[in-house]
Amino acid sequence: MLKIKRVPTVVSNYQKDEASDGSVGGCGRNCLRACCVDMARLPLYVCKKVEDSGEKAREPPVAFLESLVLGEWEDRYQRGLFRYDLTACVIPGKYGFIAQLNEGRHLKRPTEFRVDKVLQSFDGNKFNFTKVSQEELLFQFEAGEYEEAQVLPCMPLLAENSPSVVAINVSPIEYGHVLLIPRVLDCLPQRMDHKSMLLALHMASEAKNPYFRVGYNSLGAFATINHLHFQAYYLAMPFPLEKASSKEMITTDNGVKVSELLSYPMRGLLFEGGNSMQDLSDTVSDACIYLQNSNVPFNVLISNCGRQIFLMPQCYAEKQALGEVSTEVWEAQVNPAVWEISGHMVLKRKEDYEGATEEKACMLLADASLSEERFREVNALIFEAIGCSKPRGGA
Repeated sequence: MLKIKRVPTVVSNYQKDEASDGSVGGCGRNCLRACCVDMARLPLYVCKKVEDSGEKAREPPVAFLESLVLGEWEDRYQRGLFRYDLTACVIPGKYGFIAQLNEGRHLKRPTEFRVDKVLQSFDGNKFNFTKVSQEELLFQFEAGEYEEAQVLPCMPLLAENSPSVVAINVSPIEYGHVLLIPRVLDCLPQRMDHKSMLLALHMASEAKNPYFRVGYNSLGAFATINHLHFQAYYLAMPFPLEKASSKEMITTDNGVKVSELLSYPMRGLLFEGGNSMQDLSDTVSDACIYLQNSNVPFNVLISNCGRQIFLMPQCYAEKQALGEVSTEVWEAQVNPAVWEISGHMVLKRKEDYEGATEEKACMLLADASLSEERFREVNALIFEAIGCSKPRGGA
């Protein structure tokens, strides 16, 4: 069994207390467990039904980002719930990698994580999102059957319905950094499913802003908590991954185009199109489910208001455990999760930030990338999983 010493990001102010807190009830934290969840209330954002998600659909009654994500996020910032400020710059070069300095992210308690098993059972004894304080929650989020989106300002958190919630990440990468936690009280492990992918796609679509992206990390690809969640934040510049050229490989029967990235230091796939949002979501979900069932770690970036989805299988943690990562990359202690793979490099030491170069960023991505041979093998099986076994041009 492969293990490496991992330093997970603290996403909740209560995560850091887990080592010394063995309580399971009556915690006094105003959490989401049975001891505290009764009578809890949060705003509820209900999406328009999926059939009305096209370009001609009416705008939601409030601006999603400004009124809910950024508004509620700023409220928590003013309350002092976040752990540090943010410093970023663009690294010179053809890719336009973004360097982010988050000093202190590597100074948290270390935890042993398996890196050779993408599917692992949920463990309620470890930190999970039922243990966060309700003050870290922003609102409930769900897909609906209405002709337009609705915002209900004060709705109860009903345990029997296991609501999906949006919470702050107290170790933010960028402004508005939040967590989408599907069906939070069901205590689902970190594994992709069709319903959760569609919910994340709804979130990206409802934002109606191309600079709001949603990301997902599987276990083995630097998910830090084994409780199902997506991340999202706002960054007012294109990610290098989004600017990469691509070549169409296949088009599915439901109109989803799958392309291979060409001009990027890491191998990956781009999914776009489809006859509906549901088609795009289901196709990517099928691919992700194949990868996790085959024990292949991966990252997902939902981009362009949910119109494009990047799927990036990776092997960095395995290489790291086997001592196959270059020394310079190893010493920087950067974990290539979805944001780093997209080109937003989250650096933990000031010297790495001040000395950031495009060459170093490319080295990190190259260490995370599957070999060309392995990538072709994985692609062939993905295409079979989504019902397309003959990519264009051979491969």
